[in-house]
Amino acid sequence: MTAKQTELAQVESEIEKLLDTLTGATPVLISYANAKIEELDSRRQALASEIAKLTAEAVSPEQIDTISNYLDDWENVSFEDKQQVMDLMITVIRATSENLQIEWKI
Repeated sequence: MTAKQTELAQVESEIEKLLDTLTGATPVLISYANAKIEELDSRRQALASEIAKLTAEAVSPEQIDTISNYLDDWENVSFEDKQQVMDLMITVIRATSENLQIEWKI
């Protein structure tokens, strides 16, 4: 997520630089800058969306403590609680007859 935030900051900086150069610009330069700004703004929106998704999926320190407590006594944890723990730890499971892939949140 930090890499996405860094890239977002770079894109926003580049947009700001382009906007700063528009003072006294010719119509051709303004047209070029507008096209570039639209491209950068699309990338900025995509990055912001990805960051929001990653943030929503992140596991909080409190949740990690809860998970740890459940794992310490896993044999005695109810099936429903085990499901909740797995929901906190796993984003998606993809299974075929030949392959099992788990995407972890932590």
